[in-house]
Amino acid sequence: MVSLWYHYYMALTLRTDDEMERALSALSRAEGASRQEIIRRAILERYERGAHHERVAEATIEMMERWSKVIDRLATA
Repeated sequence: MVSLWYHYYMALTLRTDDEMERALSALSRAEGASRQEIIRRAILERYERGAHHERVAEATIEMMERWSKVIDRLATA
């Protein structure tokens, strides 16, 4: 039987190259955070950025639909 811990905190092996090692070490020192925390933050930031872009795209479509007649009139004025 697999423990509850495993379902919430799975281990992950991450293979890195020299450039990523340097970047991780520099960020870890600069931010006073573990390498794991640096990776965690990067993933969550990327996730949030994607969600933000999605919300902006949806809002743009909504505004274009709402104001399309006005935009068309302005384009021909």
